[in-house]
Amino acid sequence: MQQDDHVCLCFRVSLRKLTTFLECERPRVASELSLCQGAGTGCHWCVPFLERMHAQWKRGEQVAVDVEPGEYAERRADYRSQMK
Repeated sequence: MQQDDHVCLCFRVSLRKLTTFLECERPRVASELSLCQGAGTGCHWCVPFLERMHAQWKRGEQVAVDVEPGEYAERRADYRSQMK
């Protein structure tokens, strides 16, 4: 995923916004990423990715989502269809 790709598809929160939020706000727990434009509070698909991003950041690693945007969107669509 590139910096301007959306991690939270419900609220269109990009990887760049989340990375900046991590660096500026320094959240203690992953759930505090929801304070970044509501990330993770819509369909909840991205919550595991947000948790991994927070863990990467806490370990001092580069924050990344290692899924191509098209595949990510397809997997989310599958997730959403199972929720109905």
